[in-house]
Amino acid sequence: MIKKVLIANRGEIAVRIIRACREMGIETVAVYSEADREALHAKLADEAVCIGPAPSSESYLSMDRIISATIVTGADAIHPGFGFLSENSRFAELCEQCNITFIGPDSKVIAKLGNKQEARNTMAAAGVPVIPGSTEPIYDAGAGALAAEKTGYPVIVKAALGGGGKGMRTADTPEEFEQSFLTAQKETQMAFGDNTMYIEHFVQRPRHIEFQILADRYGNVVHLGERDCSIQRNHQKMIEESPSIALSEELRQRMGEAAVRAAKAAGYQNAGTIEFLLEKNGNFYFMEMNTRIQVEHPVTEWVTGIDLIKEQIRIAAGRKLSFTQSDIHLNGHAIECRINAENPAKGFRPSPGTVTDLYLPGGKGIRIDSAIYSGCTIPPYYDSMVAKLIVWAKNRGEAVRKMKSALGEIIIEGIDTNVDYQFEILNHPAYLSGDIDIEFIRDHEKELGDIL
Repeated sequence: MIKKVLIANRGEIAVRIIRACREMGIETVAVYSEADREALHAKLADEAVCIGPAPSSESYLSMDRIISATIVTGADAIHPGFGFLSENSRFAELCEQCNITFIGPDSKVIAKLGNKQEARNTMAAAGVPVIPGSTEPIYDAGAGALAAEKTGYPVIVKAALGGGGKGMRTADTPEEFEQSFLTAQKETQMAFGDNTMYIEHFVQRPRHIEFQILADRYGNVVHLGERDCSIQRNHQKMIEESPSIALSEELRQRMGEAAVRAAKAAGYQNAGTIEFLLEKNGNFYFMEMNTRIQVEHPVTEWVTGIDLIKEQIRIAAGRKLSFTQSDIHLNGHAIECRINAENPAKGFRPSPGTVTDLYLPGGKGIRIDSAIYSGCTIPPYYDSMVAKLIVWAKNRGEAVRKMKSALGEIIIEGIDTNVDYQFEILNHPAYLSGDIDIEFIRDHEKELGDIL
């Protein structure tokens, strides 16, 4: 079994991993930047190592410093969390070369699935439904325009090696295409250091449905049901829930089987997520596979009773899955709200600063994943998410009411947050009725903003 894990991350996911390791009797090592010297994850771990200045390029993205910290502290495994180096195939390869267990899939699989064009081709060959689009990498607007014409408008230009909603632009007509392509490609180069693009038909007003999978090294693959992540702003998820009220049992089974087939086609191991776009007519298409734990994993944990972080560690240590697909049952309904340090009334402007007063709700069926405390400083250098509020209830209606109650109790003073905005989304008639898709925020942006 793994004896000591270095967590190559920060914030709430680092704290979440530390707690799981504690319960498993595994020692932990935190790494932190100079800006995070007083951060909670650095205080909770058994050991903590400063790996550089505040900019993530000099700390949390520094492969050499993280590998060095792992060797110096004698850790035998690295958990990358999400973001930063979690889907970096070169980092996973370095771990393999240094005989450090990387808690995730192997480097070759990350590389194959990280290239969205190659991932699409792999899924298509395995019989997983994919969105019509280009099959070869595209580097210039002329080649892109030909692919768009063949695919059929409207189209979406995407970064082949991207993620997080960056490097994406839509074009409804040929006249719009060149500007959309060049803008997306420039953003891709800046965000990912790569200018490889691909073209897809733009599926209009779908739901964003993702399936959580677990796979061991012995060929056993299961899915743990779906998460509905349709409430998004600029392709960034805001609210997630499980299960989705849009799925019948028959559709859930078909999508789940496709997710398992996708994981097997990729030779996948560890935890991963197959993301689909679901049309109102029930047609669904593979979008991408995330080769890491997801921000929204707690809603799956609530409805299945399975600790995904612990399962990641067990799989990385060579254990077989202790359950089969027939053992997985979805119980009740869970919802997660991402609490960000930002001001929705001012264009969602980031709000770093010091938390001067803090009260987080509790009670049956309420979970908080966070690394903030009264007196802590939210630095301006990293993602604005400061907490995740997750609730569970026996059905969706009760879960929504519980979430609204919990949001109403939160007190975070000293910084601005999106708590009130989240409350208004959950209070909107369209959300309450389940009439949602990825355009929900855009459709209702004015009325949600007017309330603030």
